[in-house]
Amino acid sequence: MAEPTARRRAPGMSTEQRRAMIVAAALPLVAEYGAAVTTAQIARAAGIGEATIFRAFKDKDEVLAACTAEAMNPSHVLRELASISLDQPLADRLTEAAEAMRAHLARMGAVVGALHASGHRRERSPAAARPSDSRETAMRATRDALTELVEPDRAALRLPPERVASIFLGMLFTQLHFGAEGVDVDPVEFVGVLLHGTLDQPGSGT
Repeated sequence: MAEPTARRRAPGMSTEQRRAMIVAAALPLVAEYGAAVTTAQIARAAGIGEATIFRAFKDKDEVLAACTAEAMNPSHVLRELASISLDQPLADRLTEAAEAMRAHLARMGAVVGALHASGHRRERSPAAARPSDSRETAMRATRDALTELVEPDRAALRLPPERVASIFLGMLFTQLHFGAEGVDVDPVEFVGVLLHGTLDQPGSGT
């Protein structure tokens, strides 16, 4: 009689994998409820026991800090920008880039805004990296990624690709600011203004 085969346990998650899974489940809840979200709600969304959260995080504040860091993490949008095909026309490339940037900034704004509105204030330790440094690094990486998207059309542009990328970001942030006040601009229209201005015919406004 053959002996029954012993069941092999699936490998467990590492602490980092568990933290990432919890943060992914928590992000939409934090965007909706801010600091009022409970660890019980997060556990239900993640499909885990509440105690599992506290095996990965010290307390709820640490979960909220991890959610803020993830929302502001530029790696997601940088991967989106890197995946845009350079075989497309420049306008299509920049439209995809605008859509990716808008989605990233909207998620970041939803999470940070909800936490701020619910009265949550982050406490920074002296050993923590300065936020201005990380913001500058993220902005530089984003500008470099946009420059790469513009570079194939350098010969057709009046400005160098680096400058076009900087103007793109400046216009995008301005557009999102006004969009928050109910004046939204379609990405295709946004890119059209960037590349061609608002004059119907070149030179007609001079």
